[in-house]
Amino acid sequence: MGDGARRHINATERRDRLALRHRLAAASRAESPEEVAGSLVALHGTDPATVHLAVGARLADAAKTVGETERALYDDGALVRMHGMRNTVFVFPTELTAVVHASTGRAVAARERARLLKNMAEAGAPDAAWLTEVEESALAVLARRGQATAAELARDEPRLKEQFAYAAGKSYEGVHTVSTRLLRVLGVEGKVVRGRPLGSWTSSQFRWAPAPEHPELDPGEAQAELLRRWLGTCGPATEDDLKWWTGWRVTEVRRALAAIDAEAVSLDEGTGYVVAGDAGPVAGPAEPWAALLPALDPTAMGWQQRDWYLAPELRPMLFDRSGNVGPTVWWNGRVIGGWAQRPDGEIVWRLLDAEGVGRDAETAIGTEAERLASWVGTTRITPRFRTPLERELSA
Repeated sequence: MGDGARRHINATERRDRLALRHRLAAASRAESPEEVAGSLVALHGTDPATVHLAVGARLADAAKTVGETERALYDDGALVRMHGMRNTVFVFPTELTAVVHASTGRAVAARERARLLKNMAEAGAPDAAWLTEVEESALAVLARRGQATAAELARDEPRLKEQFAYAAGKSYEGVHTVSTRLLRVLGVEGKVVRGRPLGSWTSSQFRWAPAPEHPELDPGEAQAELLRRWLGTCGPATEDDLKWWTGWRVTEVRRALAAIDAEAVSLDEGTGYVVAGDAGPVAGPAEPWAALLPALDPTAMGWQQRDWYLAPELRPMLFDRSGNVGPTVWWNGRVIGGWAQRPDGEIVWRLLDAEGVGRDAETAIGTEAERLASWVGTTRITPRFRTPLERELSA
């Protein structure tokens, strides 16, 4: 993982890499959602609006955002919305399905199924054999339908409506439906994925669909491939960044770094890593750039150590209590503020860090706000995870 003197990559060069590789500088914008997802490896998909907003911020022709993203996700199947790292929902290029499942999904899936069976047994619900029978029946129904909501699946397989008590006697006790828990487990296991939403592209209600067929890969090889792709777009990154983003144990991170012969470099935070041959200088974008990125955008959430692009004093206004980032305003690779949409549709923004920000920056940010408003149109966007600044601006 690199011997001898290590090249130092400072914060400015890291921002230059980010501008180009994350397709944020105007000259590096993408032609399709597939290019965006391929460049970023994964788009956060917990909030469905984030996917479209993240794509729109990076398309050369933002007017194509909704139509092209829906085509890629639901018509062509070039992108897939599924569970991935840290048991979180992402959108990946479909070609990465096998890599994601083998590298991050299997261990989580085993724990999720065991937890479901334990909860059902504690509640006196039917056993594992019964659950397997219901699961096979539900998957057959889904294959026949193509896409279906949980309610539609339960009409064809009524046992999905079975309910059982959860955490009886505790403050968070409740009643779970088999369909809710089972479909989540099947998602983590890579058997089903999230399909077309009910309603517009901002809707959090969705249909389930069979997962794309994929080979079963060796977990170690899959981890090496996922890390290689991520470092190619987000490197340099520290070991802590890698452990946080993947959700792996530190031993798995180190094994994957060794497998791809990652090259060690010096960062302001300590030792970082890039893919082999990527430690050399990188020319930055030719022109200054601004961007309005959505809540949970993969650039804002890409690293655990964020001081090189986000001043610590800005975090209380831009993050919720669980660590989810809200909508952010960027100037030349730094987060300098946030934005929101008001009830009348107006896109508004505020600078929190105006150091070195002049009239050119404000003009560029205003242009990006107009660009965003032009394709969002009459759609109203409320992030799933609200942050203090977004709430204040949208009021």
